[in-house]
Amino acid sequence: MISSMNDTTTLTTPSARETVITHEFNAPRKLVYEALTTPEHVRNWYGPRSMTYVSSQMDLRVGGRWRIVLRGADGNEYSWSGEYKQLRAPELIEQTWWFEQIPEARTVERRTLEAQGDRTVVHGLVTHANFESRDIHVKTMRPGFDETWDRFADLLAHDMHR
Repeated sequence: MISSMNDTTTLTTPSARETVITHEFNAPRKLVYEALTTPEHVRNWYGPRSMTYVSSQMDLRVGGRWRIVLRGADGNEYSWSGEYKQLRAPELIEQTWWFEQIPEARTVERRTLEAQGDRTVVHGLVTHANFESRDIHVKTMRPGFDETWDRFADLLAHDMHR
């Protein structure tokens, strides 16, 4: 299955347990890596605009933990967390990913950042426990997914020092 999310993002499901998400950003790889791994930047792009940033922690080392908390319009807090498995700045981030409100929503996410001049292509391979988890993840992430990555692109284009 191939699904075009917008002009610069595609999502495919190449197997029963995998999702591949590819983003293109008009920014150098070093800047994209920094925006993905620095709490001061993450606060400005993570999640849809309808949610309010509460906190984030990022212990950026293999074995280090990360956690992001947002507050929804309903007043409830929602959190995502994981552990860094591999890091090679500015080309690779591999981490576990868990939406804490859905205990079975645990994945391994591997992002490679490919430099193409002043542009960067981020290839994300998400491995799910099973087919059902993959489909739940795809269905639940779709509503906020485009907006989150649009916010990320805006941050790269307008708000980060180059």
